[in-house]
Amino acid sequence: MRTLSIVAAALAFVVIVVGAYVRLSDAGLGCPDWPLCYGHPVPEPVADAAAHGKAWKEMGHRYLAGTLGVLILALMVLSFRSRNFRGLSAAIVLLVVFQATLGMWTVTMLLKPAIVTSHLLGGMAILALLLWLALSQFEFTVEPQSRSIRFYAALALLALLVQIGLGGWVSANYAALACPDLPGCLGQAVPKMNFADAFHVLRELGRTGDGELLPLDALVAIHWTHRMFALVAIGAAGVLAWRAFSIQGMRAMALAVGGLLVLQVSLGVANVAFGLPLALAAAHNAGAALLLGALVVLNFFAFKGLRPSR
Repeated sequence: MRTLSIVAAALAFVVIVVGAYVRLSDAGLGCPDWPLCYGHPVPEPVADAAAHGKAWKEMGHRYLAGTLGVLILALMVLSFRSRNFRGLSAAIVLLVVFQATLGMWTVTMLLKPAIVTSHLLGGMAILALLLWLALSQFEFTVEPQSRSIRFYAALALLALLVQIGLGGWVSANYAALACPDLPGCLGQAVPKMNFADAFHVLRELGRTGDGELLPLDALVAIHWTHRMFALVAIGAAGVLAWRAFSIQGMRAMALAVGGLLVLQVSLGVANVAFGLPLALAAAHNAGAALLLGALVVLNFFAFKGLRPSR
């Protein structure tokens, strides 16, 4: 179960990164039906090579996600047989079922922003719970002092989850280049923005709640909000790293959080500066998943009152 949980967590990370690549390469509707692709389990050859490539990208992601689902189901079976972590493993399975439903709706509802963003958050939640389950399979050294950073650890994790949600909302609404300059936006510190249409949840892609075309000032509001809340997430994670560094045995994790934080900020800046190249955009998503993993690990040790053994 220990090995399987580690493999499942690693595969969950891969599924998240591949999902981002599929989304960012405009292959999210490479297969317009679900779970098959044009009625077939494997994309059929077509004259349009680009469309065929997008179909394979989409189905490849589905196969990876399906494999992850099988591993998670096996984990639940093992946990019930060993009578350990039954509640956690069952919760992960239920989350996978919901995540699969969101994946279906992403296709059938034509990339509706609320569904796409929820699908991203669902993937991140599965990764976080699998990491927690994997860590629970090991024995660690007791470190009561680590409990002193519980508040900062929880706050940083919450702030990052909100920031990931905002990042997903930016991507789902194609607002990544709504502010093409740095450090301001359209040459201003606070540009003209339309928050009412920007964060109207129940609307179609590229449309307002009334069905009109989504205006530029709404896209600017989405992008600007993601940038501004990044400062909150950076501050929360930075304070956590500083506090954790003062605890013997947690310095390596503190440095990991700090390093990943610098990397993620750098990738965000580079995406704007270089016009959102596919590789950098996918790397930004991967960086968010890695930073989430690091914060989950710190939360695990903080709330358990533990530290890594030598």
